[in-house]
Amino acid sequence: MNKLSDIGLIGLAVMGENLVLNMESKGFQVSVYNRSTKKVDDFLGGRAKGKNITGTHSVEELVGSLAQPRKIMLMIKAGSAVDEMIETLLPLLSPGDIIIDGGNTHFPDTNRRTAMVEKKGFLYIGTGVSGGEEGALLGPSIMPGGSKEAWPYVKPIFQAIAAKVEDGSPCCDWVGENGAGHFVKMVHNGIEYGDMQLITEAYQIMRDLLHLTADEMHAIFREWNEGELNSYLIEITRDILGFKDTDGKPLVDKILDTAGQKGTGKWTGIAALDLGIPLTLIGEAVFSRCLSAVKDERVQASGILKGPVPVFTGDKAGFINDIRDALYASKMVSYAQGYALMKAAAEEYKWKLNYGGIALMWRGGCIIRSAFLGKIKEAFDNNPSITNLLLDPFFNGKVEKAQGGWRRVVSAAVTNGIPVPAISSALGYYDGYRCEKLPANLLQAQRDYFGAHTYERTDKPRGEFFHTNWTGRGGTTASTTYNV
Repeated sequence: MNKLSDIGLIGLAVMGENLVLNMESKGFQVSVYNRSTKKVDDFLGGRAKGKNITGTHSVEELVGSLAQPRKIMLMIKAGSAVDEMIETLLPLLSPGDIIIDGGNTHFPDTNRRTAMVEKKGFLYIGTGVSGGEEGALLGPSIMPGGSKEAWPYVKPIFQAIAAKVEDGSPCCDWVGENGAGHFVKMVHNGIEYGDMQLITEAYQIMRDLLHLTADEMHAIFREWNEGELNSYLIEITRDILGFKDTDGKPLVDKILDTAGQKGTGKWTGIAALDLGIPLTLIGEAVFSRCLSAVKDERVQASGILKGPVPVFTGDKAGFINDIRDALYASKMVSYAQGYALMKAAAEEYKWKLNYGGIALMWRGGCIIRSAFLGKIKEAFDNNPSITNLLLDPFFNGKVEKAQGGWRRVVSAAVTNGIPVPAISSALGYYDGYRCEKLPANLLQAQRDYFGAHTYERTDKPRGEFFHTNWTGRGGTTASTTYNV
């Protein structure tokens, strides 16, 4: 009799295939199924040939090939396809069996599915998996949440296949209840959107203001990757800028300037709006992709709308250092905003998130892995209740040191008509956050004037609300809505 498999996986696209190969390489027997069974046969005759992988041609056959409690991982398109597969699986399972959704699922769906599956006597995990094709094969960052009782059963597999940092620690640990894992992965992707936008803005300044070639920028990003900016995205940007097309010219110069997106950055922005968190940088990163998509309109507008012609005079090497500082400081703001969003979500959804542990999960395998994630862990070790990473001495000191260059870059970009929405919004957030008195007093007066929305006074205790009859024609009745 054939040995039952340790885990099953449904969905043999690139990520699914690579996760299966990763699991098998760590000593686990894996059963696989795909809706198009030809993919199963092709996989077994190709990359999986001779390996400890069992191919199945139906969901029933997959379930029957697994040791109990059964662990079935779904690597299929997020949305209704996941609900349909869960409904197909449930009648075939035994109490305590575990369904794992490893796709980029919106966390409210995971909240709902966890409750539904648990109610029927089964266990559910929604897990973020980051690292792309290479990470899935060689070691991703894995962020599981859902039914806590399921964690001991999947922990040996997940931590075995996850990326490892210098001391051997796996970039995988339990995140929290119901949709917490997918929420943390969503924030990871939002920060990824922000990081990518920041890098492209630095690139555009160097290209359009300093008129540097791709080869010159390749050398700059190579140098940056050896210092404080060391990260996966800086590393691949270095490689992209050095890559030549078949004619020997930089390939990047031939790629159309329209960016796609799959929705996780948008979800991050919506979650921030729902929770009242100023996630300004990531919001600008999402909107920048939207603006890039209207290519034909931009081409037309470029012939109508006038602005300054970029001209740089000054110390080019010094200004490149300023760009580095602006990128570094803005990146810190992006992480600070992302962590503020996670803290707000934990309070709203009653999750017990380990913020330092999340930083460690992001140190390897994932797209946003970077040198200073260890410093985020230290910040929360030193002060678990810290409200904003910018208040930590390390981050505060680094931003203060970079601030001069940051401001010079934003000023030069604006003066020369070069769009830097993410870098400038990061600086705007920093200045707003450090501002003791914002002009919201006037804004609240406006709200009270036209809508009787009330206001608080500086000479009265917080929590007391007042309304003024600004025109003399209004009454004394005030609105009952006042949200801070």
